[in-house]
Amino acid sequence: MKTTQFPILLNRAWRPLAIAIVIAAAAYAVFVPWKSPESTLDQPGLITSREAITGFARVEGPVVLNFPEDQGSHPDYQTEWWYYTGNLTSANGERFGYQLTFFRRALMPPSGIAKRASDWATEQVYLGHFALTNISQNSFTFEERFSRGAGGLAGAQGDPYTVWLNDWRVEQTGDDTYRVTAAQAKAQISLNLRGFKPYVLQGKQGYSQKGPEPGNASMYFSQTRLISQGTVTVGNRVFEVAGLSWMDHEFSTSALAPGQIGWDWFALQLDDGSELVLFYLRRDDGSVDSFSSGTLIAQDGSARHLQREDFEIEVHDTWTSPHSGAVYPAGWAIKVPSANLELTIRPSIVDQELQASFTYWEGAVTLQGENGGRHVEGVGYIELTGYAASMAGQF
Repeated sequence: MKTTQFPILLNRAWRPLAIAIVIAAAAYAVFVPWKSPESTLDQPGLITSREAITGFARVEGPVVLNFPEDQGSHPDYQTEWWYYTGNLTSANGERFGYQLTFFRRALMPPSGIAKRASDWATEQVYLGHFALTNISQNSFTFEERFSRGAGGLAGAQGDPYTVWLNDWRVEQTGDDTYRVTAAQAKAQISLNLRGFKPYVLQGKQGYSQKGPEPGNASMYFSQTRLISQGTVTVGNRVFEVAGLSWMDHEFSTSALAPGQIGWDWFALQLDDGSELVLFYLRRDDGSVDSFSSGTLIAQDGSARHLQREDFEIEVHDTWTSPHSGAVYPAGWAIKVPSANLELTIRPSIVDQELQASFTYWEGAVTLQGENGGRHVEGVGYIELTGYAASMAGQF
């Protein structure tokens, strides 16, 4: 396998990491009936962020990334996730969106682990979310799974890169090519992905700061344009599909800063070959945190970091979930004035809420607008957290 090296600066965990902290800690309570003597929570296995980070590595300086090795697991850090989304179309025009996310949560710091003989002994809990949006049929289905990182049930490795949870799996099949498979009761996917652009180091050379505290950071890289083809199965119907996918990988030992209650995250793929990722952290007083940022990726793969003042996001519509009662944004206008970029974004369908261990909205979207004075269209995925309940104090 080919190897690529990048220098990278690290800081602050963000977006599904917080979900992983909540969910995997809950899974820990199932697998390991242990309670930290310092814990301020009554539930066994659930520990506060102040106590949880002791003994774990934190992202506080530059490192060198080696691909594909660093696609694998980093157990010195407390939390890690591998994130795949995509928009797919069949030959007959049926449209689908998918999300397949793997979370890893360490049960204890590496220094506190005692070796045990059993193959079932574990220091890691894995969680997965698989969701399929059937846009043409206006339907959405998802499933959540937990497993221990032992006995071959779940895990992640580098070269060749593989991450799996039972039969949900992403595996490297060649240089920058991957196989993605997942099935739930109502749907399944089997896709081949091919990288079209180099890895993108998010933030400033990968340094994506989300708060003022030392080590409140993450190691974060993406593949923003993966050419995708394969099959989507819904019930007894099999659809041959093609489209675009997006991969994010992040690991960290961190938590939301005081006053931060959630985030809105945008991964957008334009038909002129460019991409835009933005996120903004929402505060409990209704303001947008100054550590919100983004990245604009050009057609040639070059990336430009965007600070909070470089972009504008306006909400044009909302949707009230009949499941949770949460009110989510459901239409956006985005501007990056220095790039002469203006986009209007709509959900492909409005009901793409996951009522899992933590309730959040994650779904396929469509977009149109202008980039550099030229008309563009495109697709993407948006994640919205902290609307059904604040993320603050949950981990």
